[in-house]
Amino acid sequence: MHIIINNSSMVPIYEQLMNQVKNKIISGELGENEALPSVRALSGELRISSLTVKKAYDKLEEEGFVITVHGKGTYVAETDKEMAMEARRKLVEDDLSLAISKAKSVGLSKDDISQMVEIILEDY
Repeated sequence: MHIIINNSSMVPIYEQLMNQVKNKIISGELGENEALPSVRALSGELRISSLTVKKAYDKLEEEGFVITVHGKGTYVAETDKEMAMEARRKLVEDDLSLAISKAKSVGLSKDDISQMVEIILEDY
């Protein structure tokens, strides 16, 4: 599994790991019932503490993205298709919110932003 950890980021490492695994599940790159790397293997590969990986896996389990079978490993949970679609919408909504914040910070009005979105949508 390809994960990139940014040690200079203000985002905690376990959250970076969680977000990347979530994105892989939501995008379908990791399929239902697919095994994740063991805590020990992933911590060695990423050169981070196994406790950090364990914390990320535990949080992912709390959120319903994975299930852990003691003695066997951690697997991608079977997804509720509606929940998966809602997660995809949330990712897009977050990106749009970030773009709108950036646009407002440079002085664009709501009308300016709306016009930009309409122009961009015409290309699709």
